[in-house]
Amino acid sequence: MIFIKVIEIVFPVFFLSLLGFFWVKKGFEYPMQFVTRLCMNLAVPCLVFVSLMNTEINIKLLFNFTLATLFTYTLIIITFFVIIKLIKINSKTYLAPLSFGNTGNIGLPLAYFAFGETGLGYAVLVLSITSILSFSIGIWFVSGKTSFLNTLKNEPLLTATFIGLFFLLTGYQTPFFLTSTFELIGQTAIPLMLITLGVAVASLNVTHFYWALKLGILKLFVCISLSLIIGYISQLDHIPFSILVLQMSAPVAITSYLLAKKYNADDKAVAGIVIASTSLSILYFPIILYFQLS
Repeated sequence: MIFIKVIEIVFPVFFLSLLGFFWVKKGFEYPMQFVTRLCMNLAVPCLVFVSLMNTEINIKLLFNFTLATLFTYTLIIITFFVIIKLIKINSKTYLAPLSFGNTGNIGLPLAYFAFGETGLGYAVLVLSITSILSFSIGIWFVSGKTSFLNTLKNEPLLTATFIGLFFLLTGYQTPFFLTSTFELIGQTAIPLMLITLGVAVASLNVTHFYWALKLGILKLFVCISLSLIIGYISQLDHIPFSILVLQMSAPVAITSYLLAKKYNADDKAVAGIVIASTSLSILYFPIILYFQLS
């Protein structure tokens, strides 16, 4: 029964991604820029806002989970910084991709299908923290410069997170007609993100795949180990513990490739890690979910 449950969870995630992948490979048009902007500027912020506003998770539990997430990311970044120095590879190219995972396109759908609205509430917090870190210190890793204020101004997701947390903490609710509208818009986020993930992967060019595969395995080992340790030390309950492990084990995000390309890092190397780690996730996510649900 657990095996069937796992299949039910992962099938829609990878099916929609493969749909986007083969859609482009068949030569059909896909307005990548438009859909990405629609997701990141409207659909995902609506999803995050409504999820936080309507969550029934205890505030203290959310606070503990947030601290655990930040502490885990801190250890992940330090660990990969040391590893990169030891094996003598370019930190400008590799530190950000190895540190931050695809907690949006893959993490949110898996959390929602596996653990429902409660899991989604925790998952959007991880996504928000990942976004803040990726577009602040993550840009600094790649370019050597960043502005946290510009990140706040230019990321509707972060604005939606802070507003959602305000509504959560105060107990306020938007009028029903607005909530229904935000929910309807937010419901488009998950399928669009998954299809777009497949389209993006199909458009990447891979170099040095076996090296990228080794780094993908290394990322998985480090991230899942540290999240398990921090989750245990923090004494998180079952669902937040599972979400922490699930989100931290997410493969390299497409945004890492876009940032590498923008700031003149080795974007082809990053593209290889994106494809290698995403391919690996098809194998390891069912295993992770099997143990979380059993």
